Amino acid sequence: MREIKLGGRPVGLNHPPFIIAEMSGNHNQSLERALKIVDAAAEAGAHALKIQTYTADTMTLNKAEDDFVIKDPESSWGGKSLYELYKEAYTPWEWHQPIFDRCRQLGMIGFSTPFDESSVDFLESLNIPFYKIASFECTDLPLLRRVAQTKKPIIISTGMCTASEIEESVNAVREAGCEELILLKCTSTYPASPADTNINTIPHMKELFQCQAGLSDHTMGNGAAVASVALGGTVVEKHFTLSRADGGVDASFSLEPNEMEALVTETKRAWQSLGGVHYGVTNAEKSSKKYRRSLYVTQNMKAGDILSKENLRAIRPGYGLAPKYYDILLGKKVACDVEKGTPVTWDII
Repeated sequence: MREIKLGGRPVGLNHPPFIIAEMSGNHNQSLERALKIVDAAAEAGAHALKIQTYTADTMTLNKAEDDFVIKDPESSWGGKSLYELYKEAYTPWEWHQPIFDRCRQLGMIGFSTPFDESSVDFLESLNIPFYKIASFECTDLPLLRRVAQTKKPIIISTGMCTASEIEESVNAVREAGCEELILLKCTSTYPASPADTNINTIPHMKELFQCQAGLSDHTMGNGAAVASVALGGTVVEKHFTLSRADGGVDASFSLEPNEMEALVTETKRAWQSLGGVHYGVTNAEKSSKKYRRSLYVTQNMKAGDILSKENLRAIRPGYGLAPKYYDILLGKKVACDVEKGTPVTWDII
């Protein structure tokens, strides 16, 4: 898949994975805390920080009927109306500029997820470099077309989507002008179970839709993210907070700063370890080759003496003939006097 640039940073298999710290509503309605989250993400080594651009009124209706209430008893959001949740979680639009400014100051890329046309227009006024589409909006084709019309790269999370729904979304953005697209495998539960993550979908998704793919990860820890890189994922997105103990709408499944730092480090190591298909000695291993086993004379011998199990052994180091010649050499005469500890070469036979 061809390389893509996100905010000027190259993304692809020839580069370390692109790590996104998702702030979401973990600012807890404090701009000061939001900026501290930016600082912590940058210090942890994240390449980009994502926020979300909406208001409660652009997301849903202020209704308390069953349709508009979260009923899942296991959800940290259970019992809230959708309107209450989004009013608590949204990032005030006047905060976007200072958040993005702080990202730039720290060498990190700030961007956002829009949820309707008005938020796309607003983000365009801030000239963000690329867009992210959330899983729950993946099938909102009018929104996808509006984002694609900006001609900027798009990252789409695909949680809950069937292959045909992803195809509809991919076709919609490509037909509307998007030339740089990344799909993220996602499991839309919060937190997600590793058993439900199915990251083997990533290489299949890359092949099926002919684009880069990665992981929007809601599991606890970093195991799934590291594994996704081993499967060819080029982007990893994880929710991020200063401390889960501080609470917040997404805090319970968000990484803390030391965990984000570990994510950056370990996914890079996973990427570095992939290399290519290789057999034989690498340059780094050349100095170790001498510690292989090889054949040595283990007793003093006179010319004409016969090599036997008593005076010929395969031991370390590796300066003699390879052990595969052991059976061939047994019973052969030595051509000269040989001291104990001499590596066996064909010259002494």
